[in-house]
Amino acid sequence: MRLRSLLSLAGLCAKMAVADRQVFAHYIVGLTDGQTRDEWQLDISQAKGSGIDGFALNIGSADTYNDAQLHLAYDVASSNGFSLFLSFDMQASPWNADQISSYINTYKGFSSQLKVGGLPVVSTFEGPSQADIWPGVRAATGGIFFMPDWASLGAQGVAAKLSLIDGAFNWGAWPEANQLTMSTGNDIAYKSVLQGKPYMMGVSPYFYTDLPGKNWYSSSDSLWFDRWKQVLDINPEYIEIITWNDYGESSYINAPISHQVVAGADVYVDGFDHTAFRFVLPYFISAYKAGNANVAVPSEGAVAWYRTTPATICSDGVWGQGGGASAAGGTQNVVSIIALTNAPTSINVKIGSGDSGQSVSASSTVGKASFYEVPINGRTGSVTITLNGKSTTGPEITNNCPSSGHVNFNAVSIQAGVALDRGIRKDNSNA
Repeated sequence: MRLRSLLSLAGLCAKMAVADRQVFAHYIVGLTDGQTRDEWQLDISQAKGSGIDGFALNIGSADTYNDAQLHLAYDVASSNGFSLFLSFDMQASPWNADQISSYINTYKGFSSQLKVGGLPVVSTFEGPSQADIWPGVRAATGGIFFMPDWASLGAQGVAAKLSLIDGAFNWGAWPEANQLTMSTGNDIAYKSVLQGKPYMMGVSPYFYTDLPGKNWYSSSDSLWFDRWKQVLDINPEYIEIITWNDYGESSYINAPISHQVVAGADVYVDGFDHTAFRFVLPYFISAYKAGNANVAVPSEGAVAWYRTTPATICSDGVWGQGGGASAAGGTQNVVSIIALTNAPTSINVKIGSGDSGQSVSASSTVGKASFYEVPINGRTGSVTITLNGKSTTGPEITNNCPSSGHVNFNAVSIQAGVALDRGIRKDNSNA
């Protein structure tokens, strides 16, 4: 009888753990100067419609518009049943305990504030050198549920500070330098050292940046598929998508908002829509929360992504953060596709007006999601994806070096099979 009770309790705990799984997207508040209530409403509605439960609001101490934007965000989120939590960017600018405590106390009372065990969730981007301030923050706020990103320490470094945290977020969501694909070694290490405390796993579709002081591409040909497949293997307590709107690092999952693109990034961001990456989210998030991939497909269709510039056409950056090899080695020059279908199917890919099209089969499958790669092989012109008789045509691939003089390693995304609402911004930057 006692054994049966223990087994029942274990089963209940497992069910609760699955039921409590949530997915968030990292949102850069530092880009929102002047953002309106309607624009917050659009972002929150689109995120919620994609299955995302909330935003991790990245804030820097130097931004004078934080209060105005955070009040709007929390108010709109409260009206939409959407969760928010603060993520203090401690690498971009210095924070002290009093500043942090003041922000937490200001927003912890909103119904949209994410709480665990009745305590407001708080995170960071880096800041392990200031780890000793957090006991004071706990005391000044009446308690927090603290899940920082201290990825620069590595899993073992986080383990050494385990008594200071309630869980951990791992920013590592891309392959290392000189690696074409990503492994789960770091995720497994985090799960181990946390000793049962919650793990928030980073998931990202893409990475490329070419700004002063940083210029690298992390291999992303199959990253969006690989990482969600890994989510189903790791089964973390939480997921944080990196990012909703970091245009400067090409990790965004929306249509670029021109007045939010940092100076210098416009040359590789303008016209490179990432909205279609969100098409697969309702399925993958549903599978993650169910604990298996045998869930319904909300709608059949596909997302395709590709670069419009060949990798070796002109000057490039480096392959991966901290790497030294050419970024050109980090990509196979392919059209990458994830299709959601109820039965195995082939996809037709056509590049250029003289191309009759190529029917391709999946190279990898998890549940009802299948991954395809089609070599570009020097072809140029518009890219047309056909699935189940429905076609979508995306921007042209050319053999021209961009006006910047650098290869553009950012990708454009397109969707086949069903329309995805991009929303309308006041500056029509995503029209």
